[in-house]
Amino acid sequence: MAPRDPKEDGFGVGGGGGAADPEADIEAPLLVSSGSSFLLDPALEDGGGDEEQRRRRRRFLHGSHTHSNTTSQVALVGADVCPIESLDYELIENDVFKQDWRAQGRGHILRYVALKWALCFLVGALSAAAGFVANLGVENVAGAKFVVTSNLMLDGRHGSAFAVFLASNFALTMLAAVMTVYVAPAAAGSGIPEVKAYLNGVDAPNIFSLKTLIVKVVGCIAAVSSSLHVGKAGPLVHTGACIASILGQGGSRKYHMTCRWLRYFKNDRDRRDLVTCGSAAGIAAAFRAPVGGVLFALETVSSWWRSALLWRAFFTTAMVAVVLRALIDFCQSGKCGLFGKGGLIMFDVTADYVTYHLIDLPPVITLGVFGGILGSLYNFFLDKVLRLYNLINEKGKTYKLLLAATVTVCTSCCLFGLPWIAACKPCPTDTGEACPSIGRSGNFKKFQCAMDEYNDLASLFFNTNDDTIRNLYSAGTDDEFHISSILVFFVASYFLGIFSYGLALPSGLFVPVILTGAAYGRLVGMLIGSQSTLDHGLFAVLGSAALLGGSMRMTVSVCVIILELTNNLRMLPLVMLVLLISKVVADAFNANVYDLLVRLKGFPHLEGYAEPYMRQLTVSDVVTGPLQTFNGIEKVGHIVHVLKTTGHNGFPVVDEPPFSDTPTLYGLILRDHLLVLLRKKDFIRSCTASTRNASNHFSHAEFAKRGSGKHDRIEDIELCPEELEMFVDLHPFTNTSPYTVLETMSLAKALILFREVGLRHLLVLPKSSKRAPVVGILTRHDFMPEHILGLHPFLFKSRWKKVRLGKVKVTNIF
Repeated sequence: MAPRDPKEDGFGVGGGGGAADPEADIEAPLLVSSGSSFLLDPALEDGGGDEEQRRRRRRFLHGSHTHSNTTSQVALVGADVCPIESLDYELIENDVFKQDWRAQGRGHILRYVALKWALCFLVGALSAAAGFVANLGVENVAGAKFVVTSNLMLDGRHGSAFAVFLASNFALTMLAAVMTVYVAPAAAGSGIPEVKAYLNGVDAPNIFSLKTLIVKVVGCIAAVSSSLHVGKAGPLVHTGACIASILGQGGSRKYHMTCRWLRYFKNDRDRRDLVTCGSAAGIAAAFRAPVGGVLFALETVSSWWRSALLWRAFFTTAMVAVVLRALIDFCQSGKCGLFGKGGLIMFDVTADYVTYHLIDLPPVITLGVFGGILGSLYNFFLDKVLRLYNLINEKGKTYKLLLAATVTVCTSCCLFGLPWIAACKPCPTDTGEACPSIGRSGNFKKFQCAMDEYNDLASLFFNTNDDTIRNLYSAGTDDEFHISSILVFFVASYFLGIFSYGLALPSGLFVPVILTGAAYGRLVGMLIGSQSTLDHGLFAVLGSAALLGGSMRMTVSVCVIILELTNNLRMLPLVMLVLLISKVVADAFNANVYDLLVRLKGFPHLEGYAEPYMRQLTVSDVVTGPLQTFNGIEKVGHIVHVLKTTGHNGFPVVDEPPFSDTPTLYGLILRDHLLVLLRKKDFIRSCTASTRNASNHFSHAEFAKRGSGKHDRIEDIELCPEELEMFVDLHPFTNTSPYTVLETMSLAKALILFREVGLRHLLVLPKSSKRAPVVGILTRHDFMPEHILGLHPFLFKSRWKKVRLGKVKVTNIF
């Protein structure tokens, strides 16, 4: 199971009034600042308290933090626990880089800009192709299953129909699970938490590898076709990010397939921008919503944004829309099998002319309020289920497969068994659609009914998710579904969506929430629709918006996606109102589902704001040791020893006499760059400054960042005893302008700098010139609450918490 986050134990993220209560979730500010670098209990300030508290106070005031940061360096990536590390968006300004930059002319810059747009075009086109293949696969595989099952039901062979339905679902689920568990564990889940963490600066092995991409697409087709309540939007976001990352890596050194032109993108900054465009392309491919895709990337997954990236992301999603349109036109000729009115066709099914009046506002407001409550409950139950699944998955691969098998068998029994409790309804006479529906899709599934009747509950269960959403969104169908059938379908889809997510296979949350919300909207429309002039199909659209706002807390992007799905701009005011209400209500209870998943997986995600208690601490209060530095001219044996005995990625380089009058910080050198120097063995025999021009022996491309999760190892470098006694001049390869802060800077201010610039290392300098030139290094893990509160446990009883209305009472009810 992923490491536990103190925030999950009630540690808040905002200030609030009220009395301090260690058991409550609403707490007052600790103390008013008294000028110290951090706040202490009054007894400690007055010299009171027990001896242990006074000893702790003296230790803190003198900055004697000598123990290491023990926060977790692993996270749950897909279905496996993997080591993680931070990305580095800072430009390494050393002599080799500067010489390479000076050698570039106008042609290099033009190629760099043109290549950016060319890669965006490729990301958009390939993401559209991946989305089309996923939809084509689901429509054909699931369609064939439903055709066979429906034909057996028409013949009255109910037992055989159930056996085919169960066996096909089981085989498809196990195909997806086996591929994920044994080939690419990083492909499990939606992938959005992993993309969100990557764009925040956290890297992990294989999250964007080629095998992850293949398993994601194939596994998504199998999982969605197996009638599990999972969606393909999340996996398509991960797919788009994989495509972008692979294109940005410039080929493979392992297979000797590298491209010199792509060397410009062998850095974390450009790959971050490409992955952002890829995530936007994924949503655009899932819903044919190019503008919604851009807004989704901006609102949900990205941590850094700028106007230039906006243009490229929009260009990428525009390419998605164009390519999808061309592929759909091709399929309209009947060359795509059972692919018909599937997921890539807009749900343009609401009334052509939507009118609403003042009398419609109370039902819409009610829809938003209860949508927020249901969305927060969805997140709450999902959190509990995922913790249970993690305990099971920890036991090994066999248990992961058994869990997937158990869920798919239960789901199949539920989907086939529940329609039997629904009463048959006579076919309407005023519909243009065949009744009962014969074949793959339709609103009027016969199931066990007579030829002139249909089973409305089977019409919802025995369809793909996209077709079911279309049926619920359809205008003029107020009398086609019984209220009891909608209630059963809502409850079943609500909990099946929760229990289906978290299995070791590709699965998304977006479409199941849309589907459940559509049933919820229909139900509300049936209950209070008599007080409104709105159509039940419109209530279903607003219900989807309400549940999305309550669970995912996205407002602008969801609003645009729904409008692009339904192709009806007249709904904009109502959708906006429902989203705002549901989000405000749900925010009073818990966090959005993607933040919840990021925390559950253990990713050290840096928020865009500082915790209030961070303003009570300085950076020197969280710096831990021991600090490992190198001399400007260092012995090879010492470098090898440090690299083998530590896992640090960056090392301060300090010049000492006789190379400088006093110990002086020269800069920062990275572990990967040291490995390059050791592998090339460009050593000197004496501890003297080298007179050779490093640019003549090294190229900037040799220090380029490798692909995601790929690293060199010190154990792979062989050096003889004579070479270990030699020296290496680190000056030409050291970043001479690393970001630094004084030890007196507040931790909150340092966090904002660290996150906004996208740093991996932040050097802490002493206030006094009489001390060592560098006090320590701040990394991402030094800003994690578990590390800060581990150093300062007294803050546990006097911490600030975010005010959430009535959360204490609601938690007690749970």
